[in-house]
Amino acid sequence: MEFSIKRIGAGLAFLALAGLQSGCAGLVVSAGATAGSAALQERGFGTAVDDTVIRAKIAAAYLQDSVDFKLISIEAHQGRVLLTGTTPRAKDRVDAVHLAWQVDGVKTVINEISIEQGGGILGLARDKWVTAQLRLKITFDTTVKAINYAIDTVNGTVYLMGIAQNQAELNRVKNHARGLDYVRRVISHVRLKKPPMRK
Repeated sequence: MEFSIKRIGAGLAFLALAGLQSGCAGLVVSAGATAGSAALQERGFGTAVDDTVIRAKIAAAYLQDSVDFKLISIEAHQGRVLLTGTTPRAKDRVDAVHLAWQVDGVKTVINEISIEQGGGILGLARDKWVTAQLRLKITFDTTVKAINYAIDTVNGTVYLMGIAQNQAELNRVKNHARGLDYVRRVISHVRLKKPPMRK
């Protein structure tokens, strides 16, 4: 896939914008770190930049439409968008999906937003802890290509998205998640890497 310096710059700018608007420090990373990690992912650098732009545009649409972005998390992978989190109103859940579909490049929207009150500060802290611990475990697991996985935890449910090298690798990631305290369920939207085409 061809991509230009302008496209890369736009993607990184959107990443910074999304981080500033959402108040989420995890989104604000250096351009060098972003470029380095994207280049190592199975989806490729160009696709990773496209996904960053998609994610930022959805976040911007939520802010403009007054959807409570603080309770809704967005992951984008190869044009597939995963929405997780909680909202107290059914209308916000519908609006969140509708707005995501309006963004160019979105191929699929996976709606995992639940209609309920959040788990409070303690619940949020536990979810952040689970996500961080799982990221740590798969990063130090030499049989797992951790960079290909996106992780989000909402009320004890772990959501996985990305590309697994094979079913065995995906099973290891799931087992790491299930072994953590406070984890109630593990839901996977991970795709298996296509085997190389034979000549």
